[in-house]
Amino acid sequence: MQYPISPQQFQQHLIDWQRSHGRHDLPWQLNPTPYRVLVSEVMLQQTQVITVIPYFERWMASFPSVEILAQATEDDVMQHWQGLGYYSRARNLRKAAQYIMTQHQGQFPDSLEALLDIPGVGRYTAGAIRSFAYNHYGPIVDGNVKRLFCRFFALDGVPGTSAVDKQLWQLAETFTPETDNRAFAQGLLDIGATVCKPKNPDCEHCCFQNTCLALKHSRVHELPTPKPKKTIPTKTGQFLWVESDNKILLEKRASDGIWGALWCLPQIHLQPEQLGEHKQLKGTFKHTFTHYKLDANVWMIDRLGITEPQQQWVEKSEVFKLGLPTPIKKFLTRHLEGC
Repeated sequence: MQYPISPQQFQQHLIDWQRSHGRHDLPWQLNPTPYRVLVSEVMLQQTQVITVIPYFERWMASFPSVEILAQATEDDVMQHWQGLGYYSRARNLRKAAQYIMTQHQGQFPDSLEALLDIPGVGRYTAGAIRSFAYNHYGPIVDGNVKRLFCRFFALDGVPGTSAVDKQLWQLAETFTPETDNRAFAQGLLDIGATVCKPKNPDCEHCCFQNTCLALKHSRVHELPTPKPKKTIPTKTGQFLWVESDNKILLEKRASDGIWGALWCLPQIHLQPEQLGEHKQLKGTFKHTFTHYKLDANVWMIDRLGITEPQQQWVEKSEVFKLGLPTPIKKFLTRHLEGC
């Protein structure tokens, strides 16, 4: 591939732009230790900066070090994560902390290879820790970088496919500098988030306006190549509302499934008519996951036979101290007001 400008020119343009126009006051940019970088980067996966900031600040107040996180209970960790979604991220953070304590005596490794051995750490997060925490060479490719590179280099093909991602990582490895990596990596993220945006990119104020191939060939609007649209199916879910002596029955979900390790109303895999006559519709809720939409019914029944090991009676006043999926928390909030 013939580059519009040399890697050195690209690096200098971006670093100069970041120092003048980039973001410098995000909470994880202050004292960017490997632990703070890991927490922020995991939280920022699939989640916008403005949403992450209060979660990050609460997390660091409760788990200020990798040692304290490693000692935290799963329930405590999940309670701090509720509302952020993609809950496996929280479980992986706790596993990462435990791994670092047992395998590295509480000290983060420096090399990309060793960072990649940490549970939940992939190529992007390893590169981010190298760049932001250590200011060392650490290639990164996330959604912002994919969009910027696809436009700048006029790459055809859908990002996320193996062939395109291979090209993007090769470019990242080639164009990432050996020095000023913190400013360079932040510049990649900042210019993607504030200038080379998915819609209405601000090409007039881009430091690459004279060299971007998509702009040169009037292709900004068509790059990156969009993913083919998929129809999201709708599934119906049945949940139970069982209460007794001012307590409500909840169950802890399996760690490897939807809403993993969170507390939820018991879900059943029966049709409503199979519940018998002594049932009443307590309410409904809807939720959209990545791959399907959930239409849920919550059935109130007088009693349940034998409770399962993962189920527990919880005082109504204690319910919201547990980690709950957002739609379940909203439903409980509506129906437990005044309790």
